[in-house]
Amino acid sequence: MVTAIVVDDDVDTVDVFCDYLRLKNVTILGRGYNGKEAVQLYKTHMPDIVFLDLMMPEYDGFYALENIRKINQDSKIVVVTADLREHTAKRLEILKPTEIFIKPYDMERINQLLSTI
Repeated sequence: MVTAIVVDDDVDTVDVFCDYLRLKNVTILGRGYNGKEAVQLYKTHMPDIVFLDLMMPEYDGFYALENIRKINQDSKIVVVTADLREHTAKRLEILKPTEIFIKPYDMERINQLLSTI
């Protein structure tokens, strides 16, 4: 069974996405609402995959992506964002998330990804 953590500053988004993942037989090990929580959850649970929003107050998704990669450079991190700015794309090129999904969620792409884990 695939394990995951879901991190987004919108509580409702986290709840709905976790419900969806459970329907796909993904075990949710933790929920976070900023990048610092994402790193702590990763250290604690070492999930198969992290679903990570980029734009969050305090510690953002870039912080989480960079620090989770320091823990495990092979970690699977899926960035889910509505931010399509060029600056964001350049930073993501450097940090190399496993996948980048643009909000709203494309459930078919998520299903394809889960089938490869």
